Amino acid sequence: MTTGAPPPTQPARPRRSRVLRFLPLGLAAWLVLEIWLLTVVAGATSGLTVFLLLVGGLVLGSFVIKRAGRRAFKNLSEAVQQQQRGVAAAPDSGGGSALTMLGGLFLILPGLISDAVGLLLLVPPLQKVLSRSAERAFERKVRAAAAAAPGGLGDAFQQARMQHPGGKVVQGEVIREDGPSASSPPGPARGPEDPQLPR
Repeated sequence: MTTGAPPPTQPARPRRSRVLRFLPLGLAAWLVLEIWLLTVVAGATSGLTVFLLLVGGLVLGSFVIKRAGRRAFKNLSEAVQQQQRGVAAAPDSGGGSALTMLGGLFLILPGLISDAVGLLLLVPPLQKVLSRSAERAFERKVRAAAAAAPGGLGDAFQQARMQHPGGKVVQGEVIREDGPSASSPPGPARGPEDPQLPR
């Protein structure tokens, strides 16, 4: 016999954060500012100068991303080799591979502001400060998620595992009657393999 709760109602849509709400407006403003700055530079110098700046950013960004990718792959292969030998992996002193790649991506994007941001992300002291602040923000989010879950982080993972995309989860419990009960009709004893017929 199974008992089930009614299907859960659709939860209210969570409110979008302010960052997500104003992100399209910020991207549009950034794009307009980039175009305006490129026209100012082209008016002050020439169109060829702007073209050379954009091509230089593309080449430099590609080089930076390629170099950071090679360094990350080398660090990963060294860590795997140290794990296989049973040696404790040394802490990553360089760090900033992701920030270096992000800086290269900003350099590839056409525009002078994105090039300036990309060059700033390549500065090692700034990379250390940004990586520390990103780690702290990530730890805060994990702690907040663990505190918000009713039974802790394990329950949150269990709930996420129970949810199937596009499917419904019906919560309930199964009650199994192993022995004879008062409601069962008298008759020959049934074995555990005998199926019960529906009434």
